[in-house]
Amino acid sequence: MRERQTPSKPRLAGTLLLAHPSLRDANFRHTVILMSVHDGDGAMGVVLNRPLGRKLGDLNSEFAAGPLATVPLYQGGPVQDKQLILVAWEPQPEGFRMHFGIEPGRAAEFLAEGSAEVRAFLGYSGWSRGQLERELKQDAWVVAEIPDDLLGQSQDTGLWRTILRRAGDEWRLLAEEPEDTSLN
Repeated sequence: MRERQTPSKPRLAGTLLLAHPSLRDANFRHTVILMSVHDGDGAMGVVLNRPLGRKLGDLNSEFAAGPLATVPLYQGGPVQDKQLILVAWEPQPEGFRMHFGIEPGRAAEFLAEGSAEVRAFLGYSGWSRGQLERELKQDAWVVAEIPDDLLGQSQDTGLWRTILRRAGDEWRLLAEEPEDTSLN
């Protein structure tokens, strides 16, 4: 039997998950995860702020001479970290439209049209049924709306600090906390 969506169980697809400042797991420390799926079966997203410093053309010869050669490559998460996921963002008057898990041919069309930004991710962040809900109750994550200027922001650890600062005064202080609190 499938779980029904109710107001007490919000769905997080289309939002950002920010790792709580106290989360020390190396896979998620200071990450910003763009959520693409969240339903009764689990959740899935990609880490936006772990650039690998490489392009898709560096990954293998299949992409090296093609139209996707210059697409930036990111570590999407610890699950199936060899799986390639292509994502495109199309600017819209009210923000942007995301296309998650598109085929290489469609990604090349977006680039040729100049209508979208395309990124490549190795792996993803995933949660089984009820796992993310438990982690949210344990305050492992901060849920944030996607800012209009998301794609214009630095896509490294600075992104986490920038978005966390915007979540409110309490979060602003925690975002500024030094890595080594003994230096405070």
